[in-house]
Amino acid sequence: MATDTSTHGVPGTATSIQESTKTPLPGPKHPLDPLTPDEIVAVSFSVRNYTAAYTEIKAIRFITTYLLPPPKKDVLAYLRIPLSTGAEPGPVPTIVRKAEADFIDVVTGDSYNTILALEDGVWKVEAVDKLPDGVQAQISVEELLMCEEIIRHDERVIKLAKDVGVESHQLFADGWAVGYDDRFPKKNRIQQAIIFARYSEHDNLYAHPLDFVPVVDSVAKKVIHIDWPPQFTKKSSESTLNFASAGKDTSLNTATTAPPTLGSSAQELQRERIPPPKEPQNFLPDLIQETQPNFKIRDDIKPLHVVQPEGVSFKMNGHELEWQKWKMHIAFHHREGVVLSTVTYNDDGVIRPLFYRLSLAEMLVPYGAPEHPHPRKHAFDAGEYGMGTMANELALGCDCLGQIHYLPGAFVKHDGSAFVIKNVICIHEEDHGLLWKHTDYRVGGRSHAVRSRRLVVSMICTLANYEYIWNYYFYQDGSAELEIRLSGILQVYVNSKDEPNPFGSTVAPGINAQYHQHLFSVRLDSMIDGLNNTVVETDVLPLDAPTGSIHNFAGNGFFTRETPITKAKDGAREYSVQTDRRWIITNPEHQHPASKKNVGYAIGMKGGVCKMMAKEDSWVVKRAGFTQKDLWVVKDVEGPKGSRMWPSGKYVPGTRGEHQDEFITSWVRGEDNLVGEDLLVYLTVGTTHIPRPEDWPVMPVEMLRVSFKPFHFFTANPSLDLPGANDTHSGPAFPNGEAAACCSNSN
Repeated sequence: MATDTSTHGVPGTATSIQESTKTPLPGPKHPLDPLTPDEIVAVSFSVRNYTAAYTEIKAIRFITTYLLPPPKKDVLAYLRIPLSTGAEPGPVPTIVRKAEADFIDVVTGDSYNTILALEDGVWKVEAVDKLPDGVQAQISVEELLMCEEIIRHDERVIKLAKDVGVESHQLFADGWAVGYDDRFPKKNRIQQAIIFARYSEHDNLYAHPLDFVPVVDSVAKKVIHIDWPPQFTKKSSESTLNFASAGKDTSLNTATTAPPTLGSSAQELQRERIPPPKEPQNFLPDLIQETQPNFKIRDDIKPLHVVQPEGVSFKMNGHELEWQKWKMHIAFHHREGVVLSTVTYNDDGVIRPLFYRLSLAEMLVPYGAPEHPHPRKHAFDAGEYGMGTMANELALGCDCLGQIHYLPGAFVKHDGSAFVIKNVICIHEEDHGLLWKHTDYRVGGRSHAVRSRRLVVSMICTLANYEYIWNYYFYQDGSAELEIRLSGILQVYVNSKDEPNPFGSTVAPGINAQYHQHLFSVRLDSMIDGLNNTVVETDVLPLDAPTGSIHNFAGNGFFTRETPITKAKDGAREYSVQTDRRWIITNPEHQHPASKKNVGYAIGMKGGVCKMMAKEDSWVVKRAGFTQKDLWVVKDVEGPKGSRMWPSGKYVPGTRGEHQDEFITSWVRGEDNLVGEDLLVYLTVGTTHIPRPEDWPVMPVEMLRVSFKPFHFFTANPSLDLPGANDTHSGPAFPNGEAAACCSNSN
């Protein structure tokens, strides 16, 4: 195990590298445990041996290696989870551990997918399939780092940077998938390099954007083209494009927002150079003090400690967690980040299945500037890069507070060894205020209060400039929540002096933070009291009868209308503010004893609904059809490589709208039944970001949430058995303060 990250090229998010393996490999504790570093190395060894012996492939670059999950019903039977609450679990099956790997032939540039099975402690290759021409596997961390090295050594880039006062050693680049660009063959594995200058070791490089965009071939390891974004101007002429008819009184110094031909040059475009802003815009305190002598860290914040003198209330068995009445499996995934599986709730001794799998399936960040090459900036941060591969090593007392348990993560390196992130998933408990309280206001009445404790499962990912914090919360009333926090640094471009900025905000002199959106596809594989579920759409409607009528004399009546989603063709749904629409995942085989309604869990996404701003036939929507609807209900279809998973397809980099049969939009066609079936629910949530100077140079968190609440699921409030609030360590804030004992009249 190597730990010197500088000599081995380990990115700042990883801890170390696993280079050797044990033989034979021990079996996992749980069928959904992620591949260990040893297993990743062993898989690489088997793939190399197989390709050397049975193929013409001469050199391999590994891109991804991960667990291929066993069939759903086999996992449930193995874990003794019933297919329907109250039924007997199925017979315990024999589960074969399998792995899937993607790699590139670095000689031809072809991509391959491999399936392996673990037999007697040794990984054996079952299949090696060449992917169709133009289909590209995820962009690796090493390729992103490679992009920066390539532009630093390209003579054209060096000269162009020097022309605006930037030396080659000051050049830095964020590699982005090229998105959509018909000028380049799909077979090429290319990135666009968003480049910046850094004038000192830890200087905020995003404060110094450059005015051109190199395009890099990751296999050939060279710059193949340079793009020049045009400039906006207040003047208009025959050679400029005026935006007055589009609602903006400004002009572009080119006649179109379309891409120029590959032979065009800056001179042909009459493109003036824009030197990068040189003023430091730092967020590290010591660097701020260098340029702002009066800057000081606040000294009026007293310590606030999270203390659990008797330890935590949860138990861990490998990747399996038990807390209060919850039980679940927690795993690292190179693409989705945190994956929660086989989530159940112990309801007075009855194990009730809730979610088979919960994760982030895709994420898109489309930018709103129409002039080329900015429309290429629509990053699929999960499908193109991977949330797990970009995850942070978490620090105790910084990223998570209190008594913390960490889980590790690992993903494959180009050479087949394993990157290891030692503390990638954080698990802890938090106080969450009052869970419930009531006071009888009458004389002599009693009151009772119960505080809320929640379990937190979290991960932080750095996608170049942006940070994403994923918090999965579980509560003592049987509800759950996914909270997404956005932070980090705005993605910016350079503006010349007095240049209009119609599609962004000027957050500092010369710094253009373009308008953009963050859109997330949350995948929920439900098993509410079993696998046979139905999604019901509920609208809240005012009574049609007019005020003064015999049916609605006071005019205040309203009711709910429930509509089951019955056919595949009806599976794409939109949120309605007017009807306060919500969706409930129900089980028609189980009813509440009092209400007689089917048991269910309600999805709360009111604050997270976000309309996609791009046109329906735009480049980005051709690749991201999932953004067109707020909720998708589809029937799960398990094949040799698992369930339906990826709303924009399994292989995302470089796609231009082809392979639509692999997209979620093709799963909502036809007459297939959706009532009482094994269902998947995809939620599209997000936020539209109109940047402000207060977001610069680093952004305070912005939050959005999705909730899952029991709905006619429990007989009554499931948190009635919680002890009353009584924290003896709480006290008055000041010496002369007075405070009554907690709920002193509750007994």
